Amino acid sequence: MLDAATYTPRLKAAYKENIRAALKEEFGYKNDMQIPGLDKIVLNIGCGAEAVKDSKKAKSAIEDLTKIAGQQAVGTKARKSHAPFRLREGMIIGAKVTLRGDRMYEFLDRLITIAMPRIRDFRGVKPSFDGRGNFATGLKEHIVFPEIDFDKVDETWGMDIVITTTANTDAEAKSLLKHFNMPFNA
Repeated sequence: MLDAATYTPRLKAAYKENIRAALKEEFGYKNDMQIPGLDKIVLNIGCGAEAVKDSKKAKSAIEDLTKIAGQQAVGTKARKSHAPFRLREGMIIGAKVTLRGDRMYEFLDRLITIAMPRIRDFRGVKPSFDGRGNFATGLKEHIVFPEIDFDKVDETWGMDIVITTTANTDAEAKSLLKHFNMPFNA
């Protein structure tokens, strides 16, 4: 059994031992505090019209996201009512969770090594950065994660993944994620 006091996630150890030194050499940082790192990972599932018709769908999305993240997900509520879609203000229409620390590194490890290779016709992720060193991608099906039992899924959800880094530029963030073996296609 693993001892929680001495356990360090694999990617966190690799970051401390190898990746920090490689980034410092690559970009010529003079101070160790300039070296970019991971800040947080935000996961989001939007249920949309299915949640409006059946509130159990939103609860199912929250449960699935909780299993994937290893941390309790919260429901996202509609901010405005929209009569043609029968959407009322305050209805739960999705789920989100923010990961930090060890859970963040564990999720990134599972995403890169287990989930992405299970995607049909996977040819890598498009390098989609926001100009400030943050990376966003999406999955069409959340069932690529091994925590989800395919036989018990009533609906497959798309999933947004936003990786926030402390990098100042997109080039630094892309290099950081490449060192984590993120499979970019370009």
